[in-house]
Amino acid sequence: MGKKKCPECTECLPAWLAAFGDLMSLLLCFFVLLLSMSSMDAKKISEAVGSLSGAMSVLEGGSKTEISKQHIQESTPIESKGETSKVVERVQQAAGDANEMMQKRESPSITVKEAQQGFVIALPAALLFKPDSAIIENQDALLFLKRVALIIEELPKEMQVSIQGHTDKIDPSTNSLYKDNWELSTARALSVLHELLLDGVDPVRMSASGYANYHPVATNATKSGREKNRRVELHFYGKKKDKSASVGSILDKVKAK
Repeated sequence: MGKKKCPECTECLPAWLAAFGDLMSLLLCFFVLLLSMSSMDAKKISEAVGSLSGAMSVLEGGSKTEISKQHIQESTPIESKGETSKVVERVQQAAGDANEMMQKRESPSITVKEAQQGFVIALPAALLFKPDSAIIENQDALLFLKRVALIIEELPKEMQVSIQGHTDKIDPSTNSLYKDNWELSTARALSVLHELLLDGVDPVRMSASGYANYHPVATNATKSGREKNRRVELHFYGKKKDKSASVGSILDKVKAK
């Protein structure tokens, strides 16, 4: 009886294709690990997909490869420069907390911005006072001023606070205690100053003034613009040590003439 013929074996895959398959498996595992360690952000994923599309011309949407300017700003935090920037960040955090507590009020929010010599906190009058009044009645606003007082105590002693009251163009009503916007704006600035005094701020570091309606930040022709103009601003600035010397030199020149 003769030997049976061995059945023909199927042809195996080429060796290079097996190596290529192993490589693709490893790459897939690598990207899965990267994905598991990163946060899922739809915008970032969209940008990544667009970048891969442009590079490999394989995935859908290959033309969307540019990263948005907003994303670049968000991913590149601004470096803090000096103690002033750190203080501004703390005040901004306090203002954000106060705005969240008072978000039910349909009025402008507390704003904080850096200035040339320090920074400025703008308090909308609607959050502090009733119309034609200079009495602070909002408890959330009082809590915010207490936080500001604590921050002032941590600032260098040469840092001064100028409290400035502003109004819109409409004069106080006949029932008001104040005959014009000069008196109303000054009284509101003094009211904030007295509250900071009660919270422990050194009176030597503060001053108050009223500017009536002569320094608007918006138009007085609209309701929203007038509401923005009614405000009390806290200006934080460094005390100039050579101020008395410069005044003295000016007086000397006058006497010499």
